[in-house]
Amino acid sequence: MKDNNDYIEAAQQIIISLGLPRAQQNERSALCLLALLNLTPGKPWTDAENPLMGITPIMAWVREHYGKEYAPNTRETVRRQTMHQFCDAGLALYNPDKPDRPVNSPNAVYQIEPAALALLRTFDTPEWHDHLAAYIAEHGTLVSKYAREREQNRIPVEIAPGQQITLSPGEHSELIRAIIEDFAPRFAPGSVLVYAGDTGEKWGYFDAALLASLEVDVDSHGKMPDVVLHYTAKNWLLLVESVTSHGPVDGKRHAELATMFAGSKAGLVYVTAFPNRAVMGRYLTEIAWETEVWVADAPSHLIHFDGERFLGPYNPPSPQYCPL
Repeated sequence: MKDNNDYIEAAQQIIISLGLPRAQQNERSALCLLALLNLTPGKPWTDAENPLMGITPIMAWVREHYGKEYAPNTRETVRRQTMHQFCDAGLALYNPDKPDRPVNSPNAVYQIEPAALALLRTFDTPEWHDHLAAYIAEHGTLVSKYAREREQNRIPVEIAPGQQITLSPGEHSELIRAIIEDFAPRFAPGSVLVYAGDTGEKWGYFDAALLASLEVDVDSHGKMPDVVLHYTAKNWLLLVESVTSHGPVDGKRHAELATMFAGSKAGLVYVTAFPNRAVMGRYLTEIAWETEVWVADAPSHLIHFDGERFLGPYNPPSPQYCPL
């Protein structure tokens, strides 16, 4: 039987999968989502509801059913840092019973939007990923909406002919641009960008629908690689770490990524990218076997770290395998 933490983690997973910003990928927002669905512990997702609820009733519901006590002065945090974004994302409706209710009315209420309710009722069922992909394709993600507000000094990155994103300025973003514009066309031609991190906003670009279609669930505990590319011709996911000041794909990181993307229908390829060989030299002894290394100042070359194939996925070891 699932306990309270299972429901909270599932709600966080949903919030991430729907593409809400990092600031909303937390326990508070997860509990608010459960309240809006009246999803008490032990209740299946298929029985989710959409009651009208105000901020204070949401906090009381969370206290009663999940034992989380929020101080009264937390109301504004819940309203400004969770419910506002839920409404912006189209996940919740504001005063659907009386749209002309004054903004500061103590009677203000929220309700899960009907299409979102239909989607969330499929969570934890075989239909979830297909419905999630279709929902995001139609509604988009809040990360994408917020990403339209760009600063003029951001780094432009061409992710497809005529399609451009921007990243926060800095050496790390410059290397991410090189991965997308130089590495991908050479070694994964025709690949599609799934995710690109940003030092200013971790989820700089995220095609949540594509990741969902590949049956990958991004949970709140996992740290995404800096770049994820879907090499459609071979159905591979290239998981690329951009190394300017932090570590490469070492043994620990390899295991983390393998676990995070374990459900993927696409084969997994692990790549570490460096701006130059001088930086690579500092991490040479840490790089995991059965991974690839690419250096931006020599873009036409790829360094292969052992293994039976060059640039390709490996089957995970069987549960019986025990290294000596």
